[in-house]
Amino acid sequence: MKTPPSSHTLHHHHTRRMGGRDPNQFHRVATPLELLFDLTFVIAFGLAASRFAYALSEGHYATALIGFGFASFAISWAWINFSWFSSAYDTDDWIFRVVTMVQMIGVLVLAIGLPRMFASIERGHLDNSVMVLGYVIMRTAMVFQWLRAARQDPTRRRSCLTNAAAISIAQFGWVAQIIFDVSVGLFLILTCILLTIEFAGPFIAERKDGGTPWHAHHIAERHSLFAIIALGEGVVGTVATLSAVVEEQGWTMDAALVCIAGTGLTFGMWWVYYLLPSAPILHAHRDRAFVWGYCQMAIVASIVATGAGLHVAAYFIEHTAHISAFTTVLSVAIPVGVFLGLIYTLYYYLARQFDFLHVWLLAGTAAVVALAVIAARAGVDMAVCLVILMLAPAVTVVGYEMQGYRHQADALARDDSRTEH
Repeated sequence: MKTPPSSHTLHHHHTRRMGGRDPNQFHRVATPLELLFDLTFVIAFGLAASRFAYALSEGHYATALIGFGFASFAISWAWINFSWFSSAYDTDDWIFRVVTMVQMIGVLVLAIGLPRMFASIERGHLDNSVMVLGYVIMRTAMVFQWLRAARQDPTRRRSCLTNAAAISIAQFGWVAQIIFDVSVGLFLILTCILLTIEFAGPFIAERKDGGTPWHAHHIAERHSLFAIIALGEGVVGTVATLSAVVEEQGWTMDAALVCIAGTGLTFGMWWVYYLLPSAPILHAHRDRAFVWGYCQMAIVASIVATGAGLHVAAYFIEHTAHISAFTTVLSVAIPVGVFLGLIYTLYYYLARQFDFLHVWLLAGTAAVVALAVIAARAGVDMAVCLVILMLAPAVTVVGYEMQGYRHQADALARDDSRTEH
């Protein structure tokens, strides 16, 4: 009989060599530490969505779009930096855990800076100093992780050093923008340069310098969990809209419709997202990871924007919004349309095959979105417009379920035919 391991063996997290994880490890899943890390992004997305919704409801479209675009990139890129490194080099020793805690602090500082950034855009001068401070905290920890990996994994040393160098150069540039207080024009030029460095670093490290041992199934799961965090904003927006209806009208049919619409829309987007065959294709074609990963950033942003749009609907129902019903419905319809369009685009990129069914599903989806917008323009009740919009992702869900049913029926018919012969 084997002696059970001691409690010391079970619970210690002594230093382990950061030699790289096995990219073919069986049943690799997200760790409790990664899930804890993700909680900080719930706060960040919540603040970004609330500021975005408020700016939209006030009719400040430039502030809303610029601020949300900047916030979405900053939040998603911070998450990606950690998650892809973790997929390749997570040792779960005490050093990795403590450094991850430092990164969590940086994310919270980043989140605190979001309201200030939105307010500064309204004044005509971008102030992202607090957000950059959060990034300095995160990036210091991230560079430490990459340098540790470079020292302890000699075969991938060059790739790790490339990542560390790109992060350091880009971060120095972001800090320099604050210190020297550049003009708006120069800020935009420098931002484009720095974004190029941000994106080019991982690309060069993976394509030219040997790459890192990230796990395809693990990273696909991590991004799906990130999408679920974003979908949480749909739940928040639904609750806000429902509360507005109940406060304004009591428990009426409109309250029931709003609850069904918000929940159904969020649920439908979740269902459609998981139709993507990400893990097996990335496992077989690792070179498709970059386009896939960058599209995931846009997908997550569109999900969060949908939740913010539902919050705008709450402002409208409360009579505190300064925009029309038509514009309010557009604030939900546009991100839903972007989300579904990106899903189909990414599906085609991954699968590399054309499915005529998609043409019909996209046409049906466009018709549903257009019907919701037209209904709003015609003065139809907001709750009814949201219910119509809820059917947009349902078109894809029903289409795929029916297609699967037909394939199953055809297979059964073939089996019966063979049995008769």
